[in-house]
Amino acid sequence: MATPAFASNIFIVVDISEQKMWVAVDGAPTHSFDVSTGRRGYDTPTGRYDVTRMYRKYHSKKYDGAPMPYSIFFHGGYAIHGTTDLKNLGRIASHGCVRLHPDNAQTLFDLVKQVGAENTTIRVMS
Repeated sequence: MATPAFASNIFIVVDISEQKMWVAVDGAPTHSFDVSTGRRGYDTPTGRYDVTRMYRKYHSKKYDGAPMPYSIFFHGGYAIHGTTDLKNLGRIASHGCVRLHPDNAQTLFDLVKQVGAENTTIRVMS
């Protein structure tokens, strides 16, 4: 298994139907996380994306300053980020972002930061 210090790329897959995220480093699976994606009327966009920006601490400008720790933005205002709504992880619940347990969000954020946002691909599928 590749170690992050020597990794050349990260591939993140978000499966909306399973409410799961899988992470691979240099093609080797490294992490699997429960997520929450967009509820009806707030769909999480599907497709293949690059990381556009990252913030260790961020608050939503659209949803009353809601905390979005360890944000990895991938499509406009859509991001992968930590949540305090832990009871809904594994269920459709968000306004379109991909929510993770804060510990998992930090793990992913640190990995992407270490390997490089430019070496990270995100695929969201239904």
